[in-house]
Amino acid sequence: MKKFIAGSNDAGQRLDKFLTKLLVGASKGMIYKWLRKKRVKVNGKKQDISYMLCEGDVLELYINDEFFKEADGAETSRLEGALPLTVVYEDKNILVADKPSGIAAHGEDGCLLERVQGYLLRKGEYLPQSENTFAPALCNRIDKNTSGLVIAAKTAAALRGINEKIRNREINKYYVLKVEGRINPSEGKISGYTLKNESERKVYFYKTEVPGSKYCETLYRTLDSDGTVEALLITGRTHQIRASFAALGHPLAGDVKYGAKKNGRNDFQQLRAYKLEFNFSTPSGELEYLNGKVIQTDWKL
Repeated sequence: MKKFIAGSNDAGQRLDKFLTKLLVGASKGMIYKWLRKKRVKVNGKKQDISYMLCEGDVLELYINDEFFKEADGAETSRLEGALPLTVVYEDKNILVADKPSGIAAHGEDGCLLERVQGYLLRKGEYLPQSENTFAPALCNRIDKNTSGLVIAAKTAAALRGINEKIRNREINKYYVLKVEGRINPSEGKISGYTLKNESERKVYFYKTEVPGSKYCETLYRTLDSDGTVEALLITGRTHQIRASFAALGHPLAGDVKYGAKKNGRNDFQQLRAYKLEFNFSTPSGELEYLNGKVIQTDWKL
């Protein structure tokens, strides 16, 4: 039997979701079976899968050791040595980092998520050994070769709250980009449908809906005669900006994948996420202080 005490980052989480994160290699069917057979107890009692954990709940798990993660000191050591992070804004719940171009958001050594976790570990705000299932996480992501602002949540409650606001389109995300040619009209809306081609790792833009496609909408305005443009995402589809402007006949400078001219240099798409506006229209709980806040960095490409 192993015992766990629910911490603040476990509270407000369904019991089955918590167990799915905690137990390695356990299927949903196995977890539901253990719950039915009272091999999982909360505060000494059987609980339903939908039980919402409270801070301080004591969980007793009568489950084979093979399903539990082993303490990994190497992981803590790796994060302690994570590369530096540029922080644009920070409070007790979130931080906003400025990701350089050429750095993956997650999934690679030296990625932004690793840097965020390492930064918080060194500050003493993230202690892996004291968490059951939570680790600081990214709330939004941008392409590897796009630079700019990414929100990271320090707590589970903040992660749920910011993710909900993003789903509800209550956080405006502005980009600055440079395109080939001069767009006419100088400001307007690009709307249509995008369809992702997994094998090509590319998105195709269509004016009318096609099977499997998703609606997308982008507002834009020209900032300079050199092709510098500001874009506001109304929807947040994969490669939305890159595919939309390419469909207009104005691919992003350096974005050869979407039809830009080769220029003899190792350029990436000229695209930067430079501004966030928190524009909440639904209850925000402990994140209400962010409502109306604008976080902005330089927009130099």
